[in-house]
Amino acid sequence: MNSHTRLAIDGFVDAIPSPGTSWGTARFALIHSPADADSDAPDTVYASSTADPRIADLLLNEIQPGDLLRVTGIVVQPEDPDAPARFTVDALEVLEAAPAAVLYDLVLERWGQYVAVFDADRDAVPIFTDHGRWVGEAASPDAISDLIDVFEGRGPTASA
Repeated sequence: MNSHTRLAIDGFVDAIPSPGTSWGTARFALIHSPADADSDAPDTVYASSTADPRIADLLLNEIQPGDLLRVTGIVVQPEDPDAPARFTVDALEVLEAAPAAVLYDLVLERWGQYVAVFDADRDAVPIFTDHGRWVGEAASPDAISDLIDVFEGRGPTASA
C-alpha cells in the first residue's frame, strides 16, 4: 500500500522541466536537502508533476535548473523503496531564482547601427554593422569609436 502525505517542501529544480503526458501538465525533478546542514542524511529527489495548467506554464516557460522552489502537494512513496517519491504539486512559489546562466563568455553591445563583440579572453573587439557587414577590430574597447569614425569616413585615417 502506498502512503499519501500532504506536504510543503523547499527544493532546487534539478533539470529543465518537461511537458507532461497531457495538455496543461508538466514534470520535473526537485532536490530537497535536509534542514540540518550538519546532518549526514542524503538529499531526497522527488519525481514531481502537476496537472494545474498555470503551474505547468510557469514550469515550462520560466523555471530553470537551480531555482529554489517551495512546492505544496501530495507525496506518494511507491512500494519499491528504491524508487523516488512522487510529488503531485498543486501550489508553487519561487523562493529564489538561479543566477542567469552564462552561455558563452561573449557580450554583444550595440551603438546605433554597430555591434561590438566583447570576449572576456581578448582585448580586441570585433565590430560589425547590425546587418553583419565587417567594420573592423578595435584594439581595445577604448578604440571602438575611433574605428567607427574611420569606417564612416570621419576618422583621422579616413581617405578623403
